[in-house]
Amino acid sequence: MGKAQLLKQLENECKKSDLPLRQDATNLVFGKGNADATIMFVGESPGRNEDLQGMPFVGAAGKNLDKLLAEVGLSLDDVYIANILKYRPPENRNPLPEEIKSHTLFLIKQINVIKPKVVCSLGNYATKFFLANGDVDKMKEQPGITQLHGKVRMIDFDGLKINLIPLFHPAAIIYNRKLIKDWEADMAIVKRETQKTL
Repeated sequence: MGKAQLLKQLENECKKSDLPLRQDATNLVFGKGNADATIMFVGESPGRNEDLQGMPFVGAAGKNLDKLLAEVGLSLDDVYIANILKYRPPENRNPLPEEIKSHTLFLIKQINVIKPKVVCSLGNYATKFFLANGDVDKMKEQPGITQLHGKVRMIDFDGLKINLIPLFHPAAIIYNRKLIKDWEADMAIVKRETQKTL
């Protein structure tokens, strides 16, 4: 069975599971992109547009991410995109530890199917999750995205060797235009690392 079929199977399994936040959400937001990609982008949680369409990164932050990909010569055909949470939290509030624990069981399975060589973690929650090797209780101990953005580190995540590149979340640039220079510098690093894997 190919990776795309395995992911579809996993998505169906996720739909049937009784994950927290499911009751208040419109749609499951599982993932999108190329199942055979060597590069994976992982964000925090779906927003309103994502919840309505059942797809990650389709709102304003998604437009920023599309622009980011285009700048480094990539498109949705080259990457796979998912989130820490598979359902939108009410009013886009921060994810709770128990929600992260439940939802990331599926994210870890997605990663194990795709086996990416590079993971770009978008924002604090995704970055801390990977640095803590998926241990939600250890996420608080991890440094924040302001210290870590653009710094490539090799991590051993659930038995996979991955180059992790922490990035500011595309939504952060909407609210803080001063981050654009950092974002552009970090993109040069993403371009360098992704070219090694293609």
